[in-house]
Amino acid sequence: MRRSPVAAALASGFLLLVIAAVGQEVQPASGTQAGASQTPEQRAAATRAFLGLGRAPDKVAAARAAPIYQQNCSFCHGPQARGATGPGLVTSDIVLGDDRGEHLAPFLKAGRPEKGMPAFSRLSDGELADLAEFLHQQVEDVANRGTYQLHSVVVGDVAEGQAYVAANCSSCHAADSFSHIASRFRSPDQLQRGWIWPARPADNSLAITATVHTADGHSISGRVIQVSDFRVTLVDDGGQTHAILREPGVDLRMKDPLAPHQALIMTLGNDDMHNVTAYLETLK
Repeated sequence: MRRSPVAAALASGFLLLVIAAVGQEVQPASGTQAGASQTPEQRAAATRAFLGLGRAPDKVAAARAAPIYQQNCSFCHGPQARGATGPGLVTSDIVLGDDRGEHLAPFLKAGRPEKGMPAFSRLSDGELADLAEFLHQQVEDVANRGTYQLHSVVVGDVAEGQAYVAANCSSCHAADSFSHIASRFRSPDQLQRGWIWPARPADNSLAITATVHTADGHSISGRVIQVSDFRVTLVDDGGQTHAILREPGVDLRMKDPLAPHQALIMTLGNDDMHNVTAYLETLK
């Protein structure tokens, strides 16, 4: 059963509120870039599952139905079922409640003459099933951002990008750290995302660390596992976990290796972003 976009929006909105509420309770040292290593097909499947869109539409069947839809339906519902003189169909309960044409095919065959929709009884069962796939494909195209693909982000000036890297990155990164950087990413858009906000590797080399000075004069240092307004949890070099209440007299000093990148994001302009990506893309 396909879920209504309204229900999906409410669910996703609620999830974002939950994330915002507990955002400082997550494990910051193990964060990763969502989708950075996924193929477009994997991203599409993940988004489809999250939104409750059901199975993937049959693109071949949808393509077969395209001329049938254009001839019989587009004048009323628009060329992509977004609406025209009649309503859009991508948010229709009948479309969203259908899976393989079991509801749509009988509905299209009978029509709604009392509301001005003719019956399509002359279409074969196969054509009606294909029409159902065409409509499901329109829903997928609207709702599933996981299917979106960037064709090119390499639009900047290589020389300007090289100058930006020399002026802004050399204080933290040795020159050889950029060697073959483009070959470490599947595509230029992932390269761009990777240099702006690098993923924290599993070896904890970019983990957030902290030193806590307690009220009784002790000091505890380690990798941050959890932090909130009420407590901080660290794992020290020996692997021991320490949960410390953030009460009066407790001093917390945190260090994030990615803090320079966070500061960079606040000032990075579009031109600089494109220029740096163009330059790094040459380093294969």
